[in-house]
Amino acid sequence: MPISDVFRPRIAAKLRQLYGARAEEVLRGIDGLADRYAALRQRPDPRPCGPQTVTLITYGDQIQSEGRPSLQVLNGFLHEYGCDQVISGIHILPCFPYSSDDGFSVIDYRQIDASLGDWGDVDSLGKSFGLMLDYVVNHCSQENAWFQGYLRGEEPYVGYFIDADPETDLSAVTRPRSAPLLTPFETGRGTKHVWTTFSADQVDLDFANPDVLLEMLDVLLLYVMHGARAIRLDAIGFLWKKIGTTCMHLPQTHTVVKIMRDLLDDVAPGTVLVTETNVPHAENISYFGAGDEAHAVYNFSLAPLLLDAFYTGDAGPIHRWLATLEYPGPGMTYFNFTASHDGIGVRPLEGLVSQQRLDNLVDEVRRRGGRVNTRRKPDGTDSPYELNITYLSALDSPAGLPPRTHARRFLTSQGVMLALRGVPGIYFHSLVGTPNYVEGVEQTGHNRTINRRKFDVQQLRQILSDEQSVQRMVFDGYLKMLAVRTQQAAFHPDAGQAVVDTGRKSVIAFERISQDGRQRILVLANIGAEPVCVDLSAAGDVVLDCDLLTGQSVVDGQYEVDAYDIAWLCCKHPA
Repeated sequence: MPISDVFRPRIAAKLRQLYGARAEEVLRGIDGLADRYAALRQRPDPRPCGPQTVTLITYGDQIQSEGRPSLQVLNGFLHEYGCDQVISGIHILPCFPYSSDDGFSVIDYRQIDASLGDWGDVDSLGKSFGLMLDYVVNHCSQENAWFQGYLRGEEPYVGYFIDADPETDLSAVTRPRSAPLLTPFETGRGTKHVWTTFSADQVDLDFANPDVLLEMLDVLLLYVMHGARAIRLDAIGFLWKKIGTTCMHLPQTHTVVKIMRDLLDDVAPGTVLVTETNVPHAENISYFGAGDEAHAVYNFSLAPLLLDAFYTGDAGPIHRWLATLEYPGPGMTYFNFTASHDGIGVRPLEGLVSQQRLDNLVDEVRRRGGRVNTRRKPDGTDSPYELNITYLSALDSPAGLPPRTHARRFLTSQGVMLALRGVPGIYFHSLVGTPNYVEGVEQTGHNRTINRRKFDVQQLRQILSDEQSVQRMVFDGYLKMLAVRTQQAAFHPDAGQAVVDTGRKSVIAFERISQDGRQRILVLANIGAEPVCVDLSAAGDVVLDCDLLTGQSVVDGQYEVDAYDIAWLCCKHPA
């Protein structure tokens, strides 16, 4: 079954923008893909979106046991500890054969890494959780068969990659790294300097070649065929290259995303596209388009703004940002997170905090054992790009907090994230409270390893068995918050949100309002080191009841929030 009459003219128009005279040829290729994956049109409807919509971000080999496929071990662990009761979705980071960067240099897009298992193990996870798969669309490994064909001069692969004269002025290109943009490779056609945005082992694909588009659209639909209900578009902003430009968020990149959206809406309706762009907020949300691009965008500004608030005791910048955070519209949402496999990006702070506060943030992370990765700016200088630290360690003090205080401070940061409008994304190491993995950094030489520790399943069980440890306190506290969250209509991704001014500098405060208006939850997070009594007597026509997390009641319109603590105050209209 080819592309439907509804979507055919839309896709055709976009193909003409990208490929001109070859557009009809490419459209026929897309018709072939639609026919090949026609069974997707008959798959069951996706699970409904609601307050129970929570996604766990994890590597497929996050938990290991000798002799067993790690995807099976992960699945078993999540059920053993009841995580399947409070987490609806699971985002498996790249689970394909790879050569570096913990999966983000893909050797074969169509196979599962043998140590993780096979597609059957992915399918099994998809039976318990809504599945998100990583789509490493910008680049592949230099060991990928396509690039090896390029090196040998084989068709069609000689047109799959971008090479350039090393004397070309590429200073305008936006860089996420301090390493060179071009990497020399020896080929049968001489030395070729190939475009490698992220590393010499991550070779950029050339989407100006429509054969590359068709190849990658086939990969996209293959992932959906194997149960992916959501697709994460990794590093999508870098996709299209045009020398003389920044090569970032080019109109052609947005057009490619729109083609993906049209194709999925037609062939696999209900599939969610999630864009990952570690950039300033205004650039990030451009991927919503006019409601015709991403269904969700990674909310990159949240993590550094929240950390800045805790370090300074000043909620001003995060409050101002939240006040301008517009609802993107039905069918679109923010993917909220505080930690991921990468570091905490600082570019998303541009325009939101002063340079002094940014410098302070970087210094405070270093004081807690964190690392800093840099990027090359057009003037040739390097500047901080991401902070490499686990979010748990980031919320410790340099001297070390008492375990219970540390756990409470960290869980308060997570309670803010869980309560915000959108879909929460919880990195596995946040769920289990992993501190900095410094020995891993020493082993690999890569800063990002600090937040990418892998566990033997028995080792992890042992860590979580210690009831006095920060890790166990975090794990128990997280599961409790999630259990409460799933029951609240006001935490639906589309429920309303409004910032509340409490007059307290150290209090992050906002209200969530259910879509039917029957439930309100006032979120109060004290980021300061001293208890704060908040006057709620001016709450208007609502009755302030109690904290959903502790059961503590509001008395005479006053509520005290302990140092580094959070309250989800249930507010209802009087009967």
